Amino acid sequence: MDTGVTDDQRALLDVSVRFMEDACPLRAVRDGAWKDDAFATGYRRQAAELGWYSMLVPESLGGGNVSGNGVLDAALIAYERGAHLQPGSFVGTNVVALTLAQAGRDELRQTVLPALLSGQASGSWAAASLGDGDRRADVDARPTGDGGYELSGVTRPVLDIEAPSWLLVGATTADGPVQVLVAADDAAVTVSEMDALDISRRFAEVRLDGVRVPAAAVIDAGAGLRARQLAIAGTLIAAESVGAMDHDFQMTVQYAKDRIAFGRPIGSFQGIKHQLADTSLALEMSKAITLAAARTLGADDEYGPQAASMAKAFVGEAGVDLAQTCFQVFGGIGYTWEHDQHLYLRRITTDAGLFGDPAWHREYLCQLAGL
Repeated sequence: MDTGVTDDQRALLDVSVRFMEDACPLRAVRDGAWKDDAFATGYRRQAAELGWYSMLVPESLGGGNVSGNGVLDAALIAYERGAHLQPGSFVGTNVVALTLAQAGRDELRQTVLPALLSGQASGSWAAASLGDGDRRADVDARPTGDGGYELSGVTRPVLDIEAPSWLLVGATTADGPVQVLVAADDAAVTVSEMDALDISRRFAEVRLDGVRVPAAAVIDAGAGLRARQLAIAGTLIAAESVGAMDHDFQMTVQYAKDRIAFGRPIGSFQGIKHQLADTSLALEMSKAITLAAARTLGADDEYGPQAASMAKAFVGEAGVDLAQTCFQVFGGIGYTWEHDQHLYLRRITTDAGLFGDPAWHREYLCQLAGL
């Protein structure tokens, strides 16, 4: 995944990996230490010092990246986050920060955006329905007469709502879609934790009961920005999946070398060798298509949304196939609670459905192509 990285990108990755291994190793993911609000706040602020949330924001607004391609830099971090099964809001905070930088009012740019970049607060994108399984997005926005709206409805699942957190909510008006920024701790907002396959992250249902937002909290998000939000979220989730896939596959290859059956390593048997070879090819293709999507998006190429959907569709299916193949190679040990395998399968399978599943993105590609 790091083919062709610059020296600055390599330095960022090295220090980020050390931070993940020290602050939230896999044992902390397993025991749920990351669920503690104090832990999450400390983790987020340290990550912010590394620039994790500033890569999609221009320097004039307090952001910046290390290579000139912020999407690529963020995708490389997402890859390592997936490999280490890191919790916390990364995709959501970056999407919200990007949105405020591109279309937010000055008031939001001066207050909320600095809080996101510094890690004082997190962001979650309560996106409209993308046709991915159990997602529900039914939020109505009624004008209040002063340029603001009153929001009512429910959206789920919303990823990684932490304390404190800002929600970028997609809603429907009589004139079309609108996006507004809402504080998760607003008295009229109810955040209910949801059970999820992936036990290393937070998922929640958000209920809005007459939430009133001022005009300053309304985002001027046209079709172009909405497409870019989806493309970036999809690309970062795909990169995270590739990181989890790569780690899972390397664990499996090592196990195939170490596990002895009939006096030989099981990896020497033809059936397993062929499985691992085919899986390795799918993994390398996943890396390539995700890198291509990140580079294209970061270069502001008009082909970016198509490249992102291609990556999301391909990685979504390849990831689930890879995790199942790894399960087969591990055999019974892979099905135990004590083994790490199930944690990676949970993350990879969940990522496949976030921000549009493969079928949704293939249909979306047809729409973009006018078919």
